Amino acid sequence: MIEVKGLKKSFAHKQVLKGVSAAVNDGEVLSIIGGSGSGKSTFIKCVVRLLLPDEGSIVVNGRETIAFKSDYELAQLRRQFGYLFQEGALFDSLSVVENVAFGLKYLSDVPETKYRAVAKDMLALVGLQDIDDLRPAELSGGMKKRVAIARALANDPDLLIADEPTGNLDPDTADHVFEVLQNLVTKQGLALLMATHNHDLAKKMSRVVKIKAGILSEA
Repeated sequence: MIEVKGLKKSFAHKQVLKGVSAAVNDGEVLSIIGGSGSGKSTFIKCVVRLLLPDEGSIVVNGRETIAFKSDYELAQLRRQFGYLFQEGALFDSLSVVENVAFGLKYLSDVPETKYRAVAKDMLALVGLQDIDDLRPAELSGGMKKRVAIARALANDPDLLIADEPTGNLDPDTADHVFEVLQNLVTKQGLALLMATHNHDLAKKMSRVVKIKAGILSEA
C-alpha cells in the first residue's frame, strides 16, 4: 500500500532522515521504533505530507505523492489515511462525538446529517459508549487515546497511522490501547503504520524496524 524509497529530510543544518526506505502492505502492521529525536515521527509526518521531504519517493496505492502540492491533491491523499496524533490532539471545546466527527467535513463524503451516527459507530468500535457529550477534560488518558483512534477511523481509511499511540500512558493502559489497535487491524482489515518507543508491545503485534540517526534497519 505504501512504498517509501530514499527519503531524506533536514531541518536547518540537521539531517533527520538519511535515505530511509520502507514498505507497508495491505493489512500489515509495521512499527518503527527509536529513541526521542531519532526521526520516526518525522518519517510518519512525511508520509502523511504534514512535512515536505527534501528527496525521495513515497508511493501510496500506486501513485507517487512526493510532488503533491495543491490542497486538492493533499486532501485526496489524506482521505486514504487515518492519523493518530502523538498527543491525541483532541479539541477541549468540543464534545467527544464532535471531536470524532470533526474531520468528516474535509475527509469524507458523509452528509452532515449522519456525522453523529458515524461518530457513535466509531466510538463503539473502540469500546466507548455513553460518553458522547463529555468533554476531553472529563476523560482518562486511555479514553482520550481511544477517542483519538475513533476520530482517525471516521473517514473509513485504508491505512491507520499512529504516532506514539501509547505515549504518556501507564503500562496497563498502554497494553489496552495496543489491544484496541490490534483488534481493529484484524476486524477492519486495516494496515497500520506506527511510530513507537514501546518495543515489547510492538513485537507482539507487528513487524518491527528500527530508526537510529536517521537510518532505518531491521530490529
